[in-house]
Amino acid sequence: MLATRPDFVPQVMIDELEKLHDQASTLPFGALEPVLAEDLGRDWRHRFREIDTERPLGTASLAQVYRAELYDGRQVAVKIQRPGIRADVAEDMRLLRRAARFGARRAPRFNQVVDVEAMLGVIFDAMRPELDFVLEARNMRQARKAAREFEHLTVPRVILATPRVLVQSLAPGRSIREADRDAFTVREREAIGRDLLAFMYRGYFLDRTFHADPHPGNVFVAPGRKATLIDWGMVGRIDRPMSNSILLLLLNLAMNDGAGAARAWIDMGSTTEWSEVPAFAGDMASLVPQVATASLEELNFGVTLTAVLQYSTRRGIRTSPMVSVLGKSFANIEGSIRHLCPELSLVEVFSGELSAIVTDLVREACSKEQAVRTALEVIAGGAVLSQQLRGTARDLAHRELAFRVAVNGQGAPSGRTRRLRGAEAVLALGALALWQRERRRK
Repeated sequence: MLATRPDFVPQVMIDELEKLHDQASTLPFGALEPVLAEDLGRDWRHRFREIDTERPLGTASLAQVYRAELYDGRQVAVKIQRPGIRADVAEDMRLLRRAARFGARRAPRFNQVVDVEAMLGVIFDAMRPELDFVLEARNMRQARKAAREFEHLTVPRVILATPRVLVQSLAPGRSIREADRDAFTVREREAIGRDLLAFMYRGYFLDRTFHADPHPGNVFVAPGRKATLIDWGMVGRIDRPMSNSILLLLLNLAMNDGAGAARAWIDMGSTTEWSEVPAFAGDMASLVPQVATASLEELNFGVTLTAVLQYSTRRGIRTSPMVSVLGKSFANIEGSIRHLCPELSLVEVFSGELSAIVTDLVREACSKEQAVRTALEVIAGGAVLSQQLRGTARDLAHRELAFRVAVNGQGAPSGRTRRLRGAEAVLALGALALWQRERRRK
């Protein structure tokens, strides 16, 4: 993660940390062969006409990948999980959770707005398919189906999957980080960048399932070929309200509306007792114009996200734990595309995709399932409202009605609830009705 965050570490460290994406220290093939024998059988070599066991295509923290050829001539990549890695990852997760709890006890005010343990939980949930290649294969099949709509993007085809071995079609070209920009036409570079962003937007706003780790080592490109998005072990999933809040956030960025972006960010999280909402809106009003018109060459989303987190933390705005995996995904895809097409703008591509996104959302809202859900909510809401009205009428009949008044979004302390009687209750209800009518008129 730190390899994509120049706001946290200097470039010399980023250059080293990037190697962990696909150039980690290599295990000898002999250490991985028992995994193949256990998952594919002792005759695993008979499944391949040829396999290059000398030079892995890529080495990462969880697995190594080798080039192979099937008997029908297809070129494939064989991904083999490192022995014992599941226990290592489980221990890493345990230690990180322990550190998060320790930090929360030492900084309770910070933890009130940034729940580090909850954020880690979101990331760990997204990571789990990385430890089971059967789950990763399922993610790949779904993503490959979604990618068919894009002219310049594809996802590898799954050939075979076991919990620790994954055989998939070979991605042509090389990592987008190592690609020669001059080997592509300007139109081709821009088309690949736009399709990558549009595909990710579809995941965030329509499918609500997205690649959570699209760093440069997971995007392969070649002149004249489709870009390939690989490694579907880390996938994020969000619900509809969160997806809609992100959509509103990007829409306000596209409209250069800092106050609207502040409201959308708050909707993604919540306020606290010590929130300074107007001050946060002012912070966003100064930040948003810098983002709205910037190209990837001028903007680093990870740095921008850190600035927003600093503002929201200082102003007492509670951050949604989902921001951890969403922010990582956004920053990764932005960093990947920057290598090939730095002149592209996240916001400008989003504006171009907005019409199609909204059309699909309207179609979803008009679906049979949504109609049934709405009807059920109306029925349930009507029952609750009926009970509330009966309760209010009963209180009025007994000449007693209680109100809890909220000031600046905060409920009144329990000991300060005032009991209104008779004429006072009627006057209070009348004043409330007049205030609501005046508010709607304005």
